[in-house]
Amino acid sequence: MTPRIILVTGGNGGLGQAIARNFLNENAENVLWLSVRARRDRAEALKAEFPDRIHLVELDVTQPEEWKIAVKKIEAEAGRLDVLVNNAGRHDDALLATMSAEAWQTVISTNLDAVFHGCQAVLPLMISQRGGRIVNIASLSALLAPHGQANYAAAKAGVVALTQSLAKEVARIRITVNAVCPGYIETEALQHMSEEERKAACAKIPMRRFGKPEEIAAAVRFLACPEASYITGSIVKIDGGIF
Repeated sequence: MTPRIILVTGGNGGLGQAIARNFLNENAENVLWLSVRARRDRAEALKAEFPDRIHLVELDVTQPEEWKIAVKKIEAEAGRLDVLVNNAGRHDDALLATMSAEAWQTVISTNLDAVFHGCQAVLPLMISQRGGRIVNIASLSALLAPHGQANYAAAKAGVVALTQSLAKEVARIRITVNAVCPGYIETEALQHMSEEERKAACAKIPMRRFGKPEEIAAAVRFLACPEASYITGSIVKIDGGIF
C-alpha cells in the first residue's frame, strides 16, 4: 500500500491515539499529523515513540484561520494530504431547560463548526490531488439522542448531515466522505459515569460490554483505505447492537 499523509484532530484523547496507532501500523511509511492544543502529554509521548513518523500541529479546531495555517504547513512539508479524520470533540451535558447559552455554543462549535472548518480547509488540496479521504467522528447520540445532550446530539446529527451532503459534492473528484457513530467506548468521555450508570448502560447493549477505541479506529482506517474507494456518504454505527 502506498504510504499516506494523515491528519487526525483530537490527538491527545484515547480515540485519537487509537486512530493514530492504527494508521501507523497500516504502513511503516505512513506519516501522521496530530492536532494538539492545551493538553499535549499523550500526543507528545506518541511522537517520542515514533519521532520520524508523527508531527504535532497547533490547531484550535474552532478557528478557520488556524485550519488554513495547519493545512498550509502540512502541504509545505509533505506536499499533500491524503486523509483527514475529524475526531476532536467535547461534551457539556445538561437538561435543555437549564443549559447555558455558552454550553450550547461551545459544544456546537467544537463538534460541528470544527468539522465544517476542517473539511473546507483540506478540500482545495484534495481537489488539486484529485482524491482524498475524510472521516468524521459523529456519535450514536446523532441517531438516538439521549436526554441531557441536546447540544451534543444536535451537533453530531449536523455532522451526519454535513457528511452526506459533502459526499455528494465531491464524489466525482475521488474524494470520499464518511462518518462513524460510536456508542459507549472506553475512553475518557465515560470517566464521569458511576458504577451504577455503567451497569445500566451495559444492560442496554446487546453485546453487554463497552467498545474499545481500537474497534473504532479499525473502522476509521478501513473507510480511509484504497479498498473503500466506493464507500462514500455512509454512516457507520459501532455500538454493540444498541440501535
